[in-house]
Amino acid sequence: MYGLNGRKLLLTGGATGIGRRIATRLAEEGCDIGIVDMNVVEAEATADLVEKAGCRCTVYQANVGDYDAVSGAVQAFLRDHGHIDVLANNAGVISLGKVEDVSVEEWRRVFNVNVEGVFYFCKAAVPHLRTRKAGRIVNTASWYGKIGKPHYSAYCASKFAVIGLTQSLAMELAPLGINVNAVCPGTIVETGMRDEADKRSIQEGVPTAKQREAQIPIGRVGLPEDIARAVAFLASDEAAYMTGQAINVTGGLWMH
Repeated sequence: MYGLNGRKLLLTGGATGIGRRIATRLAEEGCDIGIVDMNVVEAEATADLVEKAGCRCTVYQANVGDYDAVSGAVQAFLRDHGHIDVLANNAGVISLGKVEDVSVEEWRRVFNVNVEGVFYFCKAAVPHLRTRKAGRIVNTASWYGKIGKPHYSAYCASKFAVIGLTQSLAMELAPLGINVNAVCPGTIVETGMRDEADKRSIQEGVPTAKQREAQIPIGRVGLPEDIARAVAFLASDEAAYMTGQAINVTGGLWMH
């Protein structure tokens, strides 16, 4: 256990997949949680799991790519929970396609959710964290935010941007004792994003998650639990001397 009992987590993209497991894992650590997601039905199902673990959970329906909605969700969370100890920016979308085939609209959609969504929540929450001179921010990036891959131009570029934002904000907030880090998942299954990626991979003629498994040194694909463990650590005082880091959780598939 990481000593998170009583802390308050604001989590985006917590309805399913990695986000759901982050919510339930941090509830096991004793965190009260606010989930921001467009999928209210699944978010409420996650909230039920959190409450079964003995913690409070509230759900806020908001589009992370809409700053006014984001600001409203942050203020609602502060009214309901009093303060933010941890902001976890997990919401994201996937996109596959050759550069010439990616529409302008698709490019903008990916950046709106994956980059602007992270920026908006940081912009809305950081003044509160500055006032408290305390807090943790954990952004979900990707190992594809460290290396370009064919057919993943929009997704890779967006996750590179998340890592850059993480590093810049970490330097700004370090003097206040606020840590900003990112997790970089590798090939993670049992998520809606993976299902979509595998379907698109077949269409694009690139390897699916199962086909990449043999390349992973640890010998298996990742699970949402693997990412949730890393988030719990980064949210805790055990990671107090870490900031600006982009932590690979890839089973050894990527080591840079």
